[in-house]
Amino acid sequence: MNMTTPLGHQTLRRRSLHDELIEHIRQLIIEGVLEAGKKVPEKELCESYGVSRTPLREALKVLATDGLVTLETNRGAWVRAITESDLDEVFPVMGALEALAGELACRHVTTEEVAHIRMLHDRMLLEYEQRNLAEYFALNQQIHEAILKAARNETLGTQYRSLAARVRRARYIANLTEERWAQAIDEHEAMIRALEDRDGTELAQILKKHLGNKLETVRAWLRANQTAKG
Repeated sequence: MNMTTPLGHQTLRRRSLHDELIEHIRQLIIEGVLEAGKKVPEKELCESYGVSRTPLREALKVLATDGLVTLETNRGAWVRAITESDLDEVFPVMGALEALAGELACRHVTTEEVAHIRMLHDRMLLEYEQRNLAEYFALNQQIHEAILKAARNETLGTQYRSLAARVRRARYIANLTEERWAQAIDEHEAMIRALEDRDGTELAQILKKHLGNKLETVRAWLRANQTAKG
């Protein structure tokens, strides 16, 4: 396994063991620490997190449902590669969910929540100016999750989160050009203005377009990567 960061010894405390183990492994996959097409190193993960095979395999079942790993009888779990068919299947659904979240958020968001999202946005701008990609993505994700929370719709949230990891993984690994990064910043600026104006129609359109542009970025990266390998 070609690790970009060491697994090390992890202590799982905040949530239940099951939920936190899932989240830790999900993040390793999203960030490419566990590489696409490679077998999940179950023994190493068990040692790293201080768990037995049983909770680990239960976690892998959830990640398989999320589309991040493939379980093979008597062969273990493998990290799924991203394909264009995955993108074409997931991104349009996510776009519709994001648009609905934007509409509902503008109806229900509080003044305090708007201020919090604006604060996250301003922090994200600072990371952008310093070209801190990992920190930028973390704040970007927090903004989208805050809008989702403001929608006040648990059914929407459940459906959204079931697909979110696949989108985050695809977006994380794609090359972000300076042109696309600047465009994403402009889109986020427009999002915040629409939210502050409580303009649900406008925010829905911006969110859907924003995700569509992400799709094209990932698609271009995927095709270029396939060409290089071919």
